Amino acid sequence: METKILIPVDGSTTAGRTLEKIIALKERFPKTLTLLHVVDIDKLAYRMIPDFQLDMIKENAGKAGQLVLDDKVAILTEAGFSVEAHLEFGSPRQTICKIANEEEFQLLVIGRRESTGEIRDVLFGSIANYVLHNVACPVLLF
Repeated sequence: METKILIPVDGSTTAGRTLEKIIALKERFPKTLTLLHVVDIDKLAYRMIPDFQLDMIKENAGKAGQLVLDDKVAILTEAGFSVEAHLEFGSPRQTICKIANEEEFQLLVIGRRESTGEIRDVLFGSIANYVLHNVACPVLLF
């Protein structure tokens, strides 16, 4: 039985570097990986925008998220992996943890951004730091 590995991705250079490192170490990873992209709905909520426009914004954000996911899937597929892809809407921190825990992944691989400042990191934390402390499985930080 292969290890179930979840890899949250976005359009950042950090996610790109994470996939590069996975590909470089591909003999150490199972042939099938699961990618997850979470469309941050908190960033979509604006005051003064009618509900019908929010639905349109959410739909377009979902399409953009799918493009990001498709790009990352293509990179891993070209490297010889079989990829399962999931697109979700919600808070990235909470959604990543929820998926990892509920679907009983055995490892979560996530990139960590270079520090944007110690004070900011202490006050707000990062998604990688939040995930590290809120999933049941081991976390590999790149």
